[in-house]
Amino acid sequence: MTGNHSPDLDAARRTRELTDLAESTVDLLVVGAGITGVGVALDAASRGLSVAVIEKADLANGTSRWSSKLVHGGLRYLAHGDIGLAVESARERHALMTTIAPHLVRPLPMLLPANLPTRLGVGLGDVIRRAVGTRTALLPWARGVDPEEASRLVPAMRPRRGLLHWDGQVVDDARLVTAVARTAASHGAAILTRVRATALRGTGADVVDEVTGESATIVARAVVNATGVWAGTLAPEVALSPSRGAHIVLRSAALGHPHAALNVLVPGSRSRWVFALPTDDDMVLVGLTDDPYDGPTDSPPVTDADEEFLLSTLSSALRTPLGPGDVVGRFAGLRPLLSGGGATADLSRHHAVVRGGDGVVTITGGKLTTYRKMAADAVDATALTAVPSATRRLPLVGAGSPAQLQQAAARWPARLVRRYGTEAGRVVQSTDRGDEPLISGRPELRGEVAFGLRCELALDAGDLLDRRTRLGLVPADRERAAPVVDELIAAHAARQPGPVGGSS
Repeated sequence: MTGNHSPDLDAARRTRELTDLAESTVDLLVVGAGITGVGVALDAASRGLSVAVIEKADLANGTSRWSSKLVHGGLRYLAHGDIGLAVESARERHALMTTIAPHLVRPLPMLLPANLPTRLGVGLGDVIRRAVGTRTALLPWARGVDPEEASRLVPAMRPRRGLLHWDGQVVDDARLVTAVARTAASHGAAILTRVRATALRGTGADVVDEVTGESATIVARAVVNATGVWAGTLAPEVALSPSRGAHIVLRSAALGHPHAALNVLVPGSRSRWVFALPTDDDMVLVGLTDDPYDGPTDSPPVTDADEEFLLSTLSSALRTPLGPGDVVGRFAGLRPLLSGGGATADLSRHHAVVRGGDGVVTITGGKLTTYRKMAADAVDATALTAVPSATRRLPLVGAGSPAQLQQAAARWPARLVRRYGTEAGRVVQSTDRGDEPLISGRPELRGEVAFGLRCELALDAGDLLDRRTRLGLVPADRERAAPVVDELIAAHAARQPGPVGGSS
């Protein structure tokens, strides 16, 4: 880490920095603390600018926690002939897997149909991977697999030949956002959740502290609107066509504890897939739909029709069909796609930087994989500094060297190292019995809750259950864990009083 400040964020630091901001001028104010917003904060702070991020809710509260958890090399874009976007994706994937977050982004084997179009696309993807410097030791060349090997990779699948392709998977998208935010804080950025902008302009914002109800004004030399699908409410000149991506959650046992992702092509499409992605929390995420959406942006629904579509498409490749009883959770996220006509599946995944008449710079479009490039472009657009972006070579907090991560894995649970990297020991030691599970049958530890309160700006149980851990993906597990989380919050408040609350 090259920052000169602590990466640790808690309620007391939030209060102190919000007070300081009301009495000074900051170089850059960023609105929105999803992956793009915190990425902008890190990019700007690492260039030497003073930065503040305000977010009306919590880190990764919106789209950034509802992704498909893929950090991919753009295979889908090749199907549409967009080689430039595929190269950009592969380049950013390489940086994430090798330098920025090697503990959070890992190789993911993916089982695909062994047809000619898929072979051609995967082959071109491998050429691009090699061109951007990703070695085969990290992402092997694609190869054919026989029915026996395919069944070992995905035991629930009907035996058939397949194509084994490797891509990237982020262990937890919300945890990536948290790591970027804390790294930005280590470079001096103020990360302020529960702060809502009531008026925005190129020289700052009027805000309300949602914890205390107090109003304040933040004065800034430049402002970046990084609010994703909400960008149009602050920048009417930005035209978006939101797409809703629905997912369902299965227990890993439903697919025989797969070792690879299973991809099933949607009938009648060249580029739409339903995939089953195994996670390190003994779950499988099944997605995704890709439909136009014009409903409420805060809580997009997953309909019964979405669930039926995902189950039936996936079941077409399985020995035994899945049913509603196999579904233990479901979620949907909205993608801020740039308008351009046609189906949302075909709309641009490129990003755009727009300067409004009021001087506010809006960054929108894009995708999780290329957040770093989006952030760099947004900071460049503010013209605040001539210092070039260096975030491609900047490790996030917890990243460490391969040797350091190996040492951590030898001492602490492997799952914890995949999520916290070299900070795994701090997580376990953050509270008494920190290495004990929160609830039976789940891998989340008591230490993860305490660490979230002490170091990751978790202010209530919802932050902890739904974003610092992902217990909220399965409502039944969330319900069981809530009382334990409330007890840990109370114990933390007794030691260090602050604006933390109970279940939400």
